Amino acid sequence: MRVTQIGHSTVLVEAAGLRLILDPYFGRRGNPAYRRRSPPARSREACLDVDAVLISHAHFDHIDRRYLRAISSDIPVFAPQRVAWWISLICGREIHAVKPWRQFMIGTAYVVPVTARHTAPGVGYVISAEGKILYFAGDTFAGRFMKEIGDRFRPDVCLMPVARHRIPTTMGNAGAVEAARLLRPRTIIPIHLGLEPRFSALRRAETVESFRTLARGERLDANIVSLEPGESYCW
Repeated sequence: MRVTQIGHSTVLVEAAGLRLILDPYFGRRGNPAYRRRSPPARSREACLDVDAVLISHAHFDHIDRRYLRAISSDIPVFAPQRVAWWISLICGREIHAVKPWRQFMIGTAYVVPVTARHTAPGVGYVISAEGKILYFAGDTFAGRFMKEIGDRFRPDVCLMPVARHRIPTTMGNAGAVEAARLLRPRTIIPIHLGLEPRFSALRRAETVESFRTLARGERLDANIVSLEPGESYCW
């Protein structure tokens, strides 16, 4: 299994001959409240050749309307049931609605949407292929539901947000350590690091390095892998 960081929370997962893109967002500037820290490693056009798209929730930095309109109508797009109708409306294409714990298949890969606790309706995804298991948290705070994810799936790799802003929309460093204790992954890849508030007073100095330092101090038994846009991790 191979994970490539495109930027922010957008990742490309390759396994069992499949290419899955998660939370596609290729905007280069952000919006009036948040700016993009660095551009995505690949363009929309370079990511059209995928087998499926998985969306965790409908915040602007996790869905890319232009991309979803550009990919072939034969490529399935999955999103949480409560927002699938809205994404379908704004993108003018079919969206497959998913519910937590309702498994489905893409090719030979098993995909299980799982609970997420966020400021908007959302899910995470557990992807199983080639005997390997990946958990993509999307945007979520830590919660006891993660123990069930850890117990049921025993993920090899977790893609988790580890940085937040002063108005928290997802877990910060301490929350990510708590989540890791519940999930017990072998490897953690931090995501959700590509945007920051335009107003400096709303920024927090939480980074991959500060997370790694905290995790080490808490004796967290997990390998922490930092991926810059364009870099990949294979296992």
